[in-house]
Amino acid sequence: MFDRILITGAGGMLATALKASLVRRGYSFVAAERATLDVTSTDSIVDTFERMKPTLLLNCAAHTKVDLCEQQQELADHINGHAVGTLAKLSKQHGTTLVHYSTDFVFDGKGVFENEKLRPYQTTDPVGPLSAYGRSKLLGEQKLQEINPPGWVILRTAWLYGSGGPCFPATMVRVARDGKPLRVVSDQTGSPTHTVDLAEATLDLVNANASGLFHATNAGQVTWFEFTRAILEEFNAPTDLQPITSADWVSMKPTAAHRPTYSVLDLSPLEQAIGRPMRPWRDALRDYRDAVTRTGSF
Repeated sequence: MFDRILITGAGGMLATALKASLVRRGYSFVAAERATLDVTSTDSIVDTFERMKPTLLLNCAAHTKVDLCEQQQELADHINGHAVGTLAKLSKQHGTTLVHYSTDFVFDGKGVFENEKLRPYQTTDPVGPLSAYGRSKLLGEQKLQEINPPGWVILRTAWLYGSGGPCFPATMVRVARDGKPLRVVSDQTGSPTHTVDLAEATLDLVNANASGLFHATNAGQVTWFEFTRAILEEFNAPTDLQPITSADWVSMKPTAAHRPTYSVLDLSPLEQAIGRPMRPWRDALRDYRDAVTRTGSF
């Protein structure tokens, strides 16, 4: 069905995982890094579509440095928002299926209660981003849906990590092995997501001919502090690890973006569409450990 697959932002973590998944499944593709396809340039996008005429576009291009987005709001809006609109317009013109990645940061983190119990965010729940990054990603969602190219997919994900770029587990292990203490927030809850699992879910969703807005993370929930403790256990990297509050973190990093306190996402529509459950986050972390150890990345 998809004989001409284009990946934008091809130098990043998610694109690295998507390329590996596509190779495993026997697909050919074009992976465009910024030097080849600059999503902030309309001319660059138009030229690429005219030359390649992609049938499937996996948009991994994004400004993902959450704190830096606070100082670069215009750039974040351009890359994460307006550029998505341009990609959507060209996708509509060429009949291209567009898969775009968004974030749990579109929510305000207050959560939704049913029968006095906090439940994961559903795709239909009201949004309310707290940060420039979240606002820019929401803008991208809105642009895409307004233009409505054929068979579009938005995948909101969270706490992404993997091979092919800097990520939270790698940083925690490096700091621990340097013998430095770690102070990690214990009052923010979400779901870590291995890029391998997100890539596989993406391709399963596309192959199922599904469309619309989905949530895609590993299964289960954990605080950043608990996630860090699990990382140190898996990599056998003990150090002085202590919990702090979000308020403590802001006092230490006053320019940091505000993050949602609770951002667990409801996976049931995705799991129904792909016909299987998402892997538990701890199992995925263990797989990541094995992969980076095997390749000598650590």
